Amino acid sequence: MIRRVSDRRIRVLVVLFALLLALALGRAAWLQAVQSTSLDAQADAQAQRTVLTKPRRGTIYDRNGRELAIGELTTTVFANPQEINDPVAVAEIVAADLDLSEEHVLELLSDTERGFVYLARKAEPARAARLEERGLAGIGFESEERRIYPQRGVASEVVGFAGLDNKGLEGIERHYDELLSGRAGKSTVLADPYGRTINVLDEDPVREGHDLYLTIDHRLQLRVERLVRRARGYWKAQAVTAIVMNPHSGAILSMVVEPGFDPSQNVEVGPDERRNRAVTDSYEPGSTFKVVTVSAVLEEGIHKPSSSFNLEPQIDVADRTIGEVERRGAEVMTVSEILARSSNVGTITLALNLGSPKLEEWIQRFGFGRQTGIDYPGEVKGIVLPRAEWSGSTIGNVPIGQGISVTPVQMAALYSSIANGGKLVKPRLVERIDGREVEAVKPERARIMTTKTARQVTRMLERVVSGGSGSKAAVSGYRIAGKTGTAAKVEPTGLYSKVRYVASFIGFAPADEPRLVVFVSVDEPKGAIFGGAVAAPLFSQIAQAALTHLEVAPGGGSR
Repeated sequence: MIRRVSDRRIRVLVVLFALLLALALGRAAWLQAVQSTSLDAQADAQAQRTVLTKPRRGTIYDRNGRELAIGELTTTVFANPQEINDPVAVAEIVAADLDLSEEHVLELLSDTERGFVYLARKAEPARAARLEERGLAGIGFESEERRIYPQRGVASEVVGFAGLDNKGLEGIERHYDELLSGRAGKSTVLADPYGRTINVLDEDPVREGHDLYLTIDHRLQLRVERLVRRARGYWKAQAVTAIVMNPHSGAILSMVVEPGFDPSQNVEVGPDERRNRAVTDSYEPGSTFKVVTVSAVLEEGIHKPSSSFNLEPQIDVADRTIGEVERRGAEVMTVSEILARSSNVGTITLALNLGSPKLEEWIQRFGFGRQTGIDYPGEVKGIVLPRAEWSGSTIGNVPIGQGISVTPVQMAALYSSIANGGKLVKPRLVERIDGREVEAVKPERARIMTTKTARQVTRMLERVVSGGSGSKAAVSGYRIAGKTGTAAKVEPTGLYSKVRYVASFIGFAPADEPRLVVFVSVDEPKGAIFGGAVAAPLFSQIAQAALTHLEVAPGGGSR
């Protein structure tokens, strides 16, 4: 009896084992036949991983190779809160090693709903290395580049800055962000269970960012910044802008806006302080704009430099009566004297002889009302009313630089066209990309007036400095050509201010063989308002510094 029960149990167990074996074999066969492809893919996915290689952001240099913006290697520290067993203890260690707030770190590490948190972006490598040596579970490290500006505030309004993620946010950093950024590399690798690479299956190599060489000359820029800063303090001005430009190539050797900023401290600086007024702001130019009308009547053959006019103390244009800045009686003036003495009445007389259609054509020919195309973000085109919207008095306002809005770079381009013999050039800030010149370095320059007309206007502008309102712009040993400007700012009421002015001076040197154009504007100076008193002396100082730096001998200079 006992034997029969025992045999029955053995048979049951044999049957059960047979069933289990059959199930196992069936499951194995099903996995092999039906799901093999899916499982293989899952296994490969566990063994394969994608590795991204961040590119180096390109360096920004001045024209002579001085570093203005470079990348510095740092370490970013991150964590997976789900892998940290004792967040309190880990937070204490991390905070001490990285000099962070322990309370803030603990808050991050305690958030177990998240699998990734940044503890410190771009931390000091030495501090991060000390923490990494501790081998804390759940704490990870990644090399990351930080943008630094070794010259600090020098040329900051031109260079701009990049943000925490190395994305260009202002200036050249923003305009050329794609070139500077490069392209990340991507590799597909086969890894062992410990994450170690066994084999590289596919690779798209990293493309490092391109290096940029600016037209800016660091040493000259530094000198001009000091002069501008001193002038702003002396005149207690709201702002001062200066440009030094090669009139033949359009290369900007110096572009200064005061107040400036330190790009290393960009987070603490508001957008109003970061903007480059030389490109992004427009203003009414005043008398510096008179060369447009004078150039036009000469080029059109309407008048000669010696053509004379009987000029009353004031002139009526539609519903407006316009007089001179300095009172005078009726006088006879030539075209040369009208410009040299900055006569409002004389300039308007020339404009009336030219006519509205031709005046509008010449304003457009000189590039006003459109962007210059300078390689810088945020350029405005100024404000030029189309002739269909002109009132009867517009031809009395615009020729003397009122009722029209221009930018400093537009005015630098205007005077460059006179200095270089009649060709309009495009201002530019980048000379080379890596080792090659950019295509814009040698652009086709549009001829807008004959060399003869340009030389005639130059001689008139020399008279402004040699015996006119711009005498304080003179530079000993050099022939200087230029023009003063004084323009009242428009109040919110729409009326011209009685106390707020922009004083300016624009000129070039040496007048006989120009090497540079210098633009200077002083916004809301205190104590004096006229361009000849406020801006001309600063022009003289900047021109002297630039001519000396370029080693242009007194008495002239070759290109």
